[in-house]
Amino acid sequence: MELTRLKMRLYFGEAMMGPGKAELLERIAAEGSISAAGRAMGMSYKRAWNLVEEMNSAFRAPLVHSTRGGSRGGGAGLTETGEAALRAYRAFEEKCRVSGAAEIAALGALIAPDKS
Repeated sequence: MELTRLKMRLYFGEAMMGPGKAELLERIAAEGSISAAGRAMGMSYKRAWNLVEEMNSAFRAPLVHSTRGGSRGGGAGLTETGEAALRAYRAFEEKCRVSGAAEIAALGALIAPDKS
């Protein structure tokens, strides 16, 4: 049986922050590379870069910094704003999970059992 999952997307006009972008930020922080983060998520390098560019332009300050490759290789990481945005998103997600636990359980109780 699959566990209940909560996926939150927050829209601020044209800008959006959701579970995919949050995971991409986490993986960039862990991998030190946008391309490695994208690969780990099964997305193309171009898609990962497009999402980073989208986030960087949507926020007041960039969320991700990167350096070009070369003899020493390139890399990427989160800026202070990126770390703050990721923390705020994950904290909001957790608050919704905790404060909405009764409603989530009530909805779950109404779901038909798996017939497989």
